[in-house]
Amino acid sequence: MPPACTIIMTNREGAGQEELLPRVRKTVEDHGRLVGILEGGDAIPSETERIVVIGGDGTILSTIRANLDREVPVLGVNAGRLGVLAEFDADSLERNAAEVFGPAPLIRRYLALRVSVIDHEGRERFSAVAINDCVVTAGAPFRMIELSLRIDDTVGPSINGDGLIVASPIGSTAYNVSAGGPIVQPTVDAMVISAVAPHSLAFRPIVADGGTTLEVGLRRSNEGTTLVLDGQVTHGLEKGDRLVFRKHDAHARLVGNPDSPYWNNLIEKMRWGAPPTYRNQGT
Repeated sequence: MPPACTIIMTNREGAGQEELLPRVRKTVEDHGRLVGILEGGDAIPSETERIVVIGGDGTILSTIRANLDREVPVLGVNAGRLGVLAEFDADSLERNAAEVFGPAPLIRRYLALRVSVIDHEGRERFSAVAINDCVVTAGAPFRMIELSLRIDDTVGPSINGDGLIVASPIGSTAYNVSAGGPIVQPTVDAMVISAVAPHSLAFRPIVADGGTTLEVGLRRSNEGTTLVLDGQVTHGLEKGDRLVFRKHDAHARLVGNPDSPYWNNLIEKMRWGAPPTYRNQGT
């Protein structure tokens, strides 16, 4: 088979692009077929079979979201601070280039989320997808908001607090984990539901089956109450709105690094299980 038609996506505001781009470009040209170097937000050519993103997780998330329904695999080369989604650096890309741009790369498929906002008259006024998470945040003037929950056909508890996070497994290590939610292996077909600062000692995060339909109603909101998708897309919410969360029909597809299993990534980048710094007591 011919080498994969590949574009390189860069972030015009990202640091480290100047050093990485020449190396990444050479690797692509040596092992694939480069059809363009684009900046974030540009439309990709129809023949594209791989998207190599030079940047951090934010650039990778926006690129996946923009091309989700086309299911073009995205490969991340880390130029950001952490790069949980960017499994490659320039060296590892060179080592694995023959496989990455060949006919059978390692492709990891991850659940994506779809959310719809329905107003008090039953009209859908907003619908979008998220790769990491959908967050209902209280917003200014930062009083507690009240949310109702319905999980499939079952009426759930109400939440009084600062909001709610609905995360995909791949997004479970983002805002969700900071709010005390569980880490979920990214290939699990599930969604994670975590309250943000709930005014309750009893509310615990839950992991629901990926086929679950979650409905969230706004019983009390603030002027600034907002739906935030992947920390990038926002939509204002009002009292009486209902939000319906489901898994999206298409999956996020990332090219995996054969040298870097998920658990290594969790240990090395997220410092999972890192011990305290003990004083040397001479034993």
